Amino acid sequence: MRLALDHLTAVDTLPTDLADIAAATGCGGICLFLQSMSVLPRMPPFDLVTDTAARRALRARCRDLGLTVDLAYPFTLGARSAPGDFQPALEVAAELGATTVNALVYDRDPVRRLDTFAGFCERAGAVGLKVSVEFYPSSQVKTLQEASALIEAAARPGTAGITLDLLHLVRSGGSITDITAVPPDRIFIAQICDGPAMADPERLVTEAAEQRMLPGDGAFDVSGFLRALPSTASLSVEVPQEDRLRQGLTPLDRASAAVAATQAVVEGAGR
Repeated sequence: MRLALDHLTAVDTLPTDLADIAAATGCGGICLFLQSMSVLPRMPPFDLVTDTAARRALRARCRDLGLTVDLAYPFTLGARSAPGDFQPALEVAAELGATTVNALVYDRDPVRRLDTFAGFCERAGAVGLKVSVEFYPSSQVKTLQEASALIEAAARPGTAGITLDLLHLVRSGGSITDITAVPPDRIFIAQICDGPAMADPERLVTEAAEQRMLPGDGAFDVSGFLRALPSTASLSVEVPQEDRLRQGLTPLDRASAAVAATQAVVEGAGR
């Protein structure tokens, strides 16, 4: 079983520290923020796009630890975005050996949204990167079906796919059976966590970014989710734990708990 450790699971770490923790917990890859974000106040400041020394250090650390960069963030496509805006970050993701970049889409205009996305995919492909759309109820690609439709419209077979976050699937009103309606080759990566059956609609953003439950501790059908995934989908442990962070648990402590819980559910699902 191969897992990647998502940056949100150890949000209070620099990229090289994330790599160390991933290796220590037995993960084979990382899902990495290239830049810190103000909406994630626990994340220490860093910028791999502009910091050549930091990039060099991370490449060396990943090489020495045998890790890959499975997914790179943040690529947020909004109403004012132009595909060229992302060129420096795309080049850095490629330099770091990433295979795929994650796209969140917020443009309300459907024609412009498709044009921008298609242009972004073209630029990503030019540097050897795939694009994975993360549907998210707070974005303008809210459901699994909408993500699949965007990829279909962009006509990028094999190079554009879906980031399938179990939390977003549940909170968008989706179900496990929806997964089987999507062509298997469109699901690039699955993000695993757990949560309560219901959530306050006003706190969905906070839940997604700060407070999820360990797989097996909540009400989600994590085993069913795993069994429905195509065998080609990568698996990522995305379990931010603000409660345990406040209790003083270290990033390694929190990541270890998340990875161990994920491993147990994955094994139980026979994947």
